[in-house]
Amino acid sequence: MRDFEYESPDSLDGAIQLLNHPQSKPLAGGTDLIDHLRTGRVVADVVVDIKKIPELNVLEFSENGLRLGAAVCCHDICANADIQANYPALKDVCSIIGGIQIQSRASVGGNLCNSGAAADSTPALIALGGVCHLAGPDGERQVPVEDFCTGPSQNILKQGELLKEIRFPLPQGKSSSHYRRFIPRYEMDIAVVGVGASVELDDSGKTITSARVGLGAVAASPFLAEKVNEFLAGKEPTEETFTEAGNIARSLISPIDDHRGTREFRLHVTGVLVKRVLTEAATRALSK
Repeated sequence: MRDFEYESPDSLDGAIQLLNHPQSKPLAGGTDLIDHLRTGRVVADVVVDIKKIPELNVLEFSENGLRLGAAVCCHDICANADIQANYPALKDVCSIIGGIQIQSRASVGGNLCNSGAAADSTPALIALGGVCHLAGPDGERQVPVEDFCTGPSQNILKQGELLKEIRFPLPQGKSSSHYRRFIPRYEMDIAVVGVGASVELDDSGKTITSARVGLGAVAASPFLAEKVNEFLAGKEPTEETFTEAGNIARSLISPIDDHRGTREFRLHVTGVLVKRVLTEAATRALSK
């Protein structure tokens, strides 16, 4: 591994100054970055550990929704009762990222900033309507999660800028969410297809008032399946509705062939997973 300097600032301004160096990299859990540094995929002169910065460790639920700091680890997310009750897709995804040791280090913010096409957390963050709050030398700005990734391992972060937190709206009425993926083995692998969905039903539970579906590992970046969302609004939460939603999702993706699955396989699995994830999200919503 190439030598680098290690810095651990305890303020947001201090981190931004350090990250303004052209060869600096932020480190949250480090589960991706350390491996990339070791293999030479990423080169850094300075690694900036952001875990001591209070703003990046906020985990707060209120009537305004959820604030999730970029450095909050997956273990803490899984253990939070408010997230379990109101944002179950977050718990779903954080409970399957690596094993227990990885979950004690890895963060949703780091997973998003790594910007992998098959990132587990990103489809769930999209489905939950997450908004990224970024901080940098020019101040702060906000970007919907679905607009954050721009390609494989690429995102909109500018020099010196970092993800401070992700905010989620407060779920309304009969609503819930779910995330599920397909992987070649039971655990510790990369998604062949990942689907996150949130569903809101009317008071009777017989009509979908709104839905959001995020798809991962089937395009250059995870994305919001807007045509699926538009189709679902006003429909009954039936098997036929969710089957057709899966068919629409198939028409939106551009999967690749690789050693984990062929393009045809990913097309098939996407339809199956969209149906199953929507069914589970609606079932959870009806239970409220």
